[in-house]
Amino acid sequence: MSDRARLVGINHVAIEVDDLEAELDFLGRIFDVRLRGRSRGMAFVDMGDQFLAIAEGRTQSPDGHRHFGLVVDDAARALERARAAGADVRGNDFLDPSGNRFQVVEYADVQFTKAPEVLRGMGAGDLGKSEAALRELREKGLAP
Repeated sequence: MSDRARLVGINHVAIEVDDLEAELDFLGRIFDVRLRGRSRGMAFVDMGDQFLAIAEGRTQSPDGHRHFGLVVDDAARALERARAAGADVRGNDFLDPSGNRFQVVEYADVQFTKAPEVLRGMGAGDLGKSEAALRELREKGLAP
């Protein structure tokens, strides 16, 4: 047993935006956005057992390479919706109106997993994994 703390997952990702309402509108044109809560100048977008924290009042310049990846049920649909919302889409990445770089990856194709009860609670109980993702998970002892 190590004397160091073990990384277990990500509870949330926080981004700064110029205009909170504009950001929520933009994201709502791409994703099924459900708010976990709001506070002064902030909104919390629910992702089951995780969330995206959005804070109004950007203090950094727009992102170049810095980004974060969101796992979605259908990456092609998300990117199509991002284009329709006016985003500059490059590969699996797009920029929001404040310059934050989002990357979308499909649940079926990545090692990231949610517990079955979390998926059911999110209305996504039918999501499965590709053979390649299952192989990677099995190699780590994370799937039967």
